[in-house]
Amino acid sequence: MKTEYIGKPISRVDGQAKVTGTAEYSADFKVDGMAYGYVVSSGITKGKIASIDTTEALALPGVLHVFTHENVSGLPWFNIKYKDMDAPSGAPFRPLHDNRIRYSMQPVALVVADTFELARYAATLVKVAYKVHPHTTDLIKNLHRSHKAPLGKLGYVQPKSRGNADEAFEAADHKISASYKHSAEHHNPLELFSTTAIWENEKLTVYDKTQGVSNCQFYIGNVFGLAYKDVRVISPFVGGAFGSGLRPQYQLFMAVLAALELKRPVKVGLTRQQMFSFGHRPVTFQQLELSATEDGSLESIKHEAFAETSMFENYTEIIVNWSGTMYHCDNVKLKYELVDLDMFTPLDMRAPGAVTGAHAIESAMDELAYELKMDPLIFRLKNYADEDQKEGKPFSSKELIACYREGAEKFGWTARSNEPRSMREGNQLIGWGVATAAWDAFQAPARARAFLSLDGKLVVSSGTSDIGTGTYTIMTQIAAESLGVKIDDVTFKLGDTALPLAPLEGGSWTAASIGAAVKSVCEKVKKKLQKLAVKTKNSPLYGFDKTNLLIDAGYITSHNDPSKTISIQDLLRLAGVNNIEETATSGPNMFNKMKYTFNSHAAVFAEVKVDEDLGTVRVTRVVCAVAAGRILNPKTARSQILGGVVWGISKALEEDTKMDHQLGRFMNHNLSEYHVPVNKDINDIEVIFVEEKDAIVNPLGVKGVGEIGIIGVAGAIANAVFHATGVRVRNLPITMDKVLQIAEDDTNQTAV
Repeated sequence: MKTEYIGKPISRVDGQAKVTGTAEYSADFKVDGMAYGYVVSSGITKGKIASIDTTEALALPGVLHVFTHENVSGLPWFNIKYKDMDAPSGAPFRPLHDNRIRYSMQPVALVVADTFELARYAATLVKVAYKVHPHTTDLIKNLHRSHKAPLGKLGYVQPKSRGNADEAFEAADHKISASYKHSAEHHNPLELFSTTAIWENEKLTVYDKTQGVSNCQFYIGNVFGLAYKDVRVISPFVGGAFGSGLRPQYQLFMAVLAALELKRPVKVGLTRQQMFSFGHRPVTFQQLELSATEDGSLESIKHEAFAETSMFENYTEIIVNWSGTMYHCDNVKLKYELVDLDMFTPLDMRAPGAVTGAHAIESAMDELAYELKMDPLIFRLKNYADEDQKEGKPFSSKELIACYREGAEKFGWTARSNEPRSMREGNQLIGWGVATAAWDAFQAPARARAFLSLDGKLVVSSGTSDIGTGTYTIMTQIAAESLGVKIDDVTFKLGDTALPLAPLEGGSWTAASIGAAVKSVCEKVKKKLQKLAVKTKNSPLYGFDKTNLLIDAGYITSHNDPSKTISIQDLLRLAGVNNIEETATSGPNMFNKMKYTFNSHAAVFAEVKVDEDLGTVRVTRVVCAVAAGRILNPKTARSQILGGVVWGISKALEEDTKMDHQLGRFMNHNLSEYHVPVNKDINDIEVIFVEEKDAIVNPLGVKGVGEIGIIGVAGAIANAVFHATGVRVRNLPITMDKVLQIAEDDTNQTAV
């Protein structure tokens, strides 16, 4: 029987390096002669720099240079406005380009010194005078200025309406109308952004925190007019990113700028406060109108969303589109518009758009279920979508009903009483909520290289990233099984532009994209070995049919006569071959892509306990049942879903970056006041992977699990809070002050 590694709970192959501290992150790389840069951030939100005085800073011994808009000029991108791979439409922000201030904490200077401490101190001596202009940062107060979202970025699709939702809504007997809002959220990965740039022998080597080394390489080449081949970007380990590393951040620009000017290595890192100065999940306001017949069949869905973007780029998300495909409904009206504000462009954040839209549509579905006096789960099953009505295509696979069934059984949903405020333990009101989740199953073009050496060791590589998701591990598993060698004999390399080109790591497409390339290149090596085995004289398999040869655990064996076998090492020595090297490229099947819709799905069940006197909410149980095709590694995949659920709890109850609109600045830009969960906040989380076979989506049958785990959680919790309290909190996060706003009418129900 062939040894199987795919689908097994293999422990992380990079785990030892991480727990022993030998894994090197971007800030860990050190070279002789290192200089250090510290960024000076703007003190206003909008206006112009009237003057900037660097005299005191430059007077300090050891301060090498202070870069400002006054002494930085002539860079190629100042004319061509180069966009990175993840940029939306518009003109990208260009640090130190001119004296204009476009958003709060914009970088206005870089101080470079012999030590970090000196650079930091010298930065306090840079005197900047401003001419202040009026700014606007409030989405809600500026909804009247909204405009249609253009094709903002790669992957964005304009929402499609169908039927006549307005007419159907007006004629319906059962309907609800509600608005939902969520606050700004920031990624806050544990690892801060840092870049080390080394200019040596007319070559540039950069160590950067990024989700795409190739994106940074192209960015540097275009911004500074360097040949791509002369720029190498390395990022072997990333301490969390969640989307914040998709675009090159400004410390990369600063470090390269200084290294090229000073002709010495320069490291530039950002503070935690500065981590709040580039990109976030945008504040979004959504309006939902749903209607249904007496028996619970959806008659209409109207979903409008208004989101913030910067004045210089059109950041877009797939927010309302999901409402056109999640449930069967013939009348759907979708609208998505942007409001330009004086802030930095928002940035993709785990499950961008979907997690925002899901909270609204899943809350609205719950509200309509109560209007109909139906169980919320039965209502969802009643309106189950067998096909993608939005595109008029079948799903390549969809096991959402199994998610509902297995999740509900594990959760004990049948014991739920439907009436709000009907379940309690003492002064603890108990609520049970459910929500549905869906995410695209993407595959992007990717390349991989395999190098099999004379000692039977296999090195497979691709220029992708591992942001903590387990890419190192699952690629090692795929390679070992695809070629037929022991997993301990496989090494996977990533995070280097010297390796084959790979897409950004994001969107839950890495497993499918890089995995398909790894599988393909290993199969090419396998065919070479089989051919070598039957053509090499003195081989026990000489003259055999190569199609009947099996390779397993490092041995090549005849399927018909297992006694005829040879190790890979012995075969290579016998054939006089020192190594076998192959490269392969994979990509999506465009024919299948036109015929089918590829989605992963999940059903989330949540239990909350709400203190009746204090209004505090505790999430005591979550069951997340996921259908994501073939699960490559149940251990690392479960970890991904657990992380997504934890973040969903955080989104529902805690995360809120507070903007002072008078100052136009995020005020709680630190981890003491920007609240995220601690151990005490997290209780029982059960992850169920529903069996789902999909031979269409990609060669591995995988759909990715990075995003799907977070998408339905906030909606399920919001619905559970209503079931517990009778209070419909529509604005996230759900804090105790909102929960305590209990109406005094006969039904004891209200919304805030």
